[in-house]
Amino acid sequence: MQNKTYEFLNKEAGISTEVLDMVYEAEKQVAPVFEELDDIMAFNQYKVLGAFQKNRISDMHFSWNTGYGYDDPGRAAIEKVYADVFKTDGALVRPTIVNGTHALSITLLGMLRPGDELVYCTGGPYDTLETVIGIRGEGMGSLKDYGVSYKHVELLPDGNIDLEGVKNAITEKTKVMTVQRSTGYGWRKAITVPQIEEWASFVHKINPDIICMVDNCYGEFLDTKEPTEVGADVVAGSLIKNPGGGLALTGGYVAGREDLIEKISYRMTCPGIGGECGLTFGQTRAMFQGLFIGPKTVNGAVKGSVLCGKVFENLGYKVCPLPTDKRSDIIQAIQLGNPEAVVAFCEGVQAAAPIDSFVKPVPWDMPGYESEVVMAAGAFVQGSSIELSADAPIREPYNVYFQGGLTYEHSKMGVIRALQALLEKDLLKKNK
Repeated sequence: MQNKTYEFLNKEAGISTEVLDMVYEAEKQVAPVFEELDDIMAFNQYKVLGAFQKNRISDMHFSWNTGYGYDDPGRAAIEKVYADVFKTDGALVRPTIVNGTHALSITLLGMLRPGDELVYCTGGPYDTLETVIGIRGEGMGSLKDYGVSYKHVELLPDGNIDLEGVKNAITEKTKVMTVQRSTGYGWRKAITVPQIEEWASFVHKINPDIICMVDNCYGEFLDTKEPTEVGADVVAGSLIKNPGGGLALTGGYVAGREDLIEKISYRMTCPGIGGECGLTFGQTRAMFQGLFIGPKTVNGAVKGSVLCGKVFENLGYKVCPLPTDKRSDIIQAIQLGNPEAVVAFCEGVQAAAPIDSFVKPVPWDMPGYESEVVMAAGAFVQGSSIELSADAPIREPYNVYFQGGLTYEHSKMGVIRALQALLEKDLLKKNK
C-alpha cells in the first residue's frame, strides 16, 4: 500500500519500504481491534465531559492561591471531578505528588499501621515500590521500618489472580491487599477490570474490613469502568501517565473511600492538616485539560501498542499481550533476546521523539531500580509515560516495554523507527 504519507516517510524520512510494508500490513490486520478501542474511548470521553458539567467547571477554577492554599477553588474542583470520574467518595489530586510511586507510597503509608500486613496479589511489586515496602534498602522509613509485614501471592500460570492463594495468605493481621494492574517489568498481561471485580468481591466476602487497593498506573481509560466502580476501595496513579493527557506537568492522584482518603491526606501533608492545605501552583488548567483529553490520548497510545505487538508478532517475536488480547494498560512487551537489540529498539524510539531526537539512550543505574535500565523518551514533560517512550531493564530475557504517544500517528512512528533501527543494525533477524 502506498499513499502520500507512505511516500513522505520513504523519501523524506528515509524509512525503508520493507519497514513501511510491515507496519501498514499489520495496521490492516488490527483494524477490528482499533474499532473496539474507539468505542471505549468515546464512552470515557463522554463520562469525563459529564463530570466537568456536573461540577460546573469554569475559568475561575484555573486561578490559584498563595501561602497555605486554603479554600483553593481549583484544587477542590479537580478533586471533585476525579471523584466523579472514578465513582468514589473523594480524591486527592495534587502537583505536589511527584510521581506514581509517591502516590502509591502515601496511600500505603496512610492506611497501614505497625503490626498490619500488606499482601500483593499479583506477584512482587514494581521495582520502585520495593524500597517503599522494605524489600530492598534499610533505614529509609519504609513500611518494614514501621513494623508493617509484607508478602505476595504469585499469579497463576495463565495470568489470573490465584484466589485460593489469596485466601490462604490472609491472616488476622492482613489490612491491605493490593493488585498491580499494569505489567511493570513482568511478562504477563495487565490485570483487567473484570479480574479486579472478581478479586475484590472474593476478598471482601472473606473479610469486609480488608482494604482492596489497586495500583492503577497505566490503566486509566482502558475500560468503560475503573477499579473503584467494581469493588476496589482505593486506587492511585500518576498524572504524567494516562489521566494527565500529556498536558499535566506533574502530579499524582488517589481516589477512594472517604475514610481512606482522609487517612492518606494526613500522610500526604501531616496529621491534622491533611488535604486542607496545599498550593496547586497554577497547574489546575493543565490538569483539567489533560483529564479532558485523556481518553483520546490513551486511545492513541494503546492503538500504537497494539500495532507494535502485531508487527513484532508477525516477525516471529514473543510479545505480551497478544494483539487481540483485552488491554488493561498501555504497555506492549517484546522479547528481543539480547541487549544490543534492546538498546537499538530504544534508539529508534528516541529518534522518533519531537524532543531530544538526536540523543542516544544508554543503560544506566537508575535510582530505585534493581538492574541497569535503558530509557527512550523525548517528551514535552520529563518522564511522561503517556508520551512516546520505551524502556527496559538490562537483564535476561531482554524484554523491552513500549508505551505512549500523544497521538496514534506518533506512536506509530515509534514502531517504525524502532524497526528501522533494528534493520539498520542487522538485529531484526536474530529472533525470527
